[in-house]
Formats: sequence, C-alpha cells, structure tokens
Amino acid sequence: MTDSLPSALAIEAHGLTRRFGSLTAVDRLDLAVSTGTIHGFLGPNGSGKTTTLRMFCGLLRPSAGTASVLGMDIAHKAEAIRRRIGYMTQRFSLYEDLTVLENLQFVGEVQGVPARKRREKIDELLATYRLKDRCGQRVGTLSGGEKQRLALAAALIHEPDLLFLDEPTSAVDPQNRRDFWENLFDICDRGTTILVSTHYMDEAERCHSLSILDYGQLVGSGPPREQIARLGNRVVEVETDTPREAQTALHRAAGVLSVAQLGTQLHVLVAEDAAAPVELVTRAMRDANLIGRVHPARPGLEDVFVAVTVARCKAQHKEAA
Repeated sequence: MTDSLPSALAIEAHGLTRRFGSLTAVDRLDLAVSTGTIHGFLGPNGSGKTTTLRMFCGLLRPSAGTASVLGMDIAHKAEAIRRRIGYMTQRFSLYEDLTVLENLQFVGEVQGVPARKRREKIDELLATYRLKDRCGQRVGTLSGGEKQRLALAAALIHEPDLLFLDEPTSAVDPQNRRDFWENLFDICDRGTTILVSTHYMDEAERCHSLSILDYGQLVGSGPPREQIARLGNRVVEVETDTPREAQTALHRAAGVLSVAQLGTQLHVLVAEDAAAPVELVTRAMRDANLIGRVHPARPGLEDVFVAVTVARCKAQHKEAA
C-alpha cells in the first residue's frame, strides 16, 4: 500500500451516468469519498449500486459524466486503477475445487505480488482471517462465513489502497456479519478506503458516510446520523391493541408516508410538511374510531430511506404533470 494518496478524496464523480440501451442504470451521480473512510451505498436491488462499483473498478465505461479513483480518470486509467484496488464481488468468485492456500497463491500471482512477499502475506492473511487450519481444505467444502473471510483475504493480498465490496454479507449469518464489519474497521484503521454496497440498514449505519441510491439516482448523502437528524420529529409510535386495523387506517390518512408494524406497536413516518405529526396521527386514529397511545419516536435509517425515495417519486410525478 502506498504511504499517501494524491488527494483527500479517494473517489470523486460528477454527473456519472451509465446506460444499457434505453435503461439508465446510473443517472447523473455526484459523489465524493474521503480517503481512509468507509463509505456505504444503500439501496434495493436494481438501484445501480453494482453498476457504479463496476465503473469505479474500470470494468464498465461510463456513458456520460466523469469520475476519478485514487486520482486517476476511470475512462482512461482503468488498468492502473485495477492494480491499486481490491474488489469483492457479490457472489463468491474463487475456485471451489482448489484449496484455500492454492486460491490465495493464485490470486497473489495474478496480482503480481513477488514470491517471497506473497508467502509472507498469505501467512498473515491466514492468521488474521482464521483460516490457517483450513489452508489445505478445498474451498467448496467451506462454510459461508469461511468463504466470506477467504474472499476478503484474496481481495487484500496485494495491499490495495481502495477496497470495493459489493453486498459482501448477503449470504452469511448475523454473527459472521458482525465479525466481518469488525474486520472492515481494522482494515480502514490501517489506511485503506472502503466503498461497500449493502441493503441492510444496520450495516449502512456503521459507515462513516453514506449514499442512498434509488433507480440509479442519488437521493440522500452524508453521515448516517446527520441524515437521520434531518428527519426531526417526523416519526411517531402508536401503541394499540388493534395494530392491523390501525395500520390500515393510517395508510389511508393524508400526510402519512409509511406505517410499519413492530410487534404490537406501529412506527409511522409523516410527510415533511406536516406541522404536528403526533396530532396528525392521533386525529387519524380518532377518525377511524381506534384507541391507541401516540408519542414521538426516534427515527432510523429506514425512515430516511423511505422519506427520500417517496420525495423522489413525488418530484417525478410533479414533473410528469
């Protein structure tokens, strides 16, 4: 890994766009990722996360706009970029008929790591990611968590300055997800910048900064806590003995954007222009002849996601009208 980078930004994009025929997968994306941080991409399947990562990795050329990775233009320096980044794909992509050790040796050789350095690095990675006792085992027989740790080790074998992770925890259990994120913070503390895509809200909240994508467009950005704080008092909670009836009634109420049931409680997000959210929900419950206790609630990242995606839909409908 190099001791320093030429810019305080590891990634910078302006108007970045990628089209596939008539489909616009990424639409005028502006992005700035600071060096030495973990930046998250949050969005559902089809939101453009993977397409954006592939452009940053030099695997796809943009249809419009510009972007630089580690100070290099992605349209003209793709090969140079690939030598300085690591990329862990959404699907496990190592050779399942080879052993753990054989996979790491192969990846290290492909990445151009000198033989002596390669042996030292493999020993270090096997120890760090608890794979020493699996080094002679064929990869196809590993557990999901072990495969995940091996894929991460392979992405780090050439000591990249920047690590791209495409939904890396989608196939592992909650304990392995937590352990994986502890590994990411260790990697970041050693100076590697990380860009990770996810559709898990709890993971997105762990990132230093976060971009929310919806249908290829950037609909929210900034540190997760700041994005949550911007919602203010727009979230209320309803405690009621009739949660299903209350949920149906509140869905119909003007000014209510979403209603989620959490056990016997309802988590309600109201529109930005609602002057008094608690009173709005209380009135909607009363109008439906339902009894419940309504009080302010702490918003979460899921509320941010719903708020920004609904705002985007409203803006599109307004433009169409």
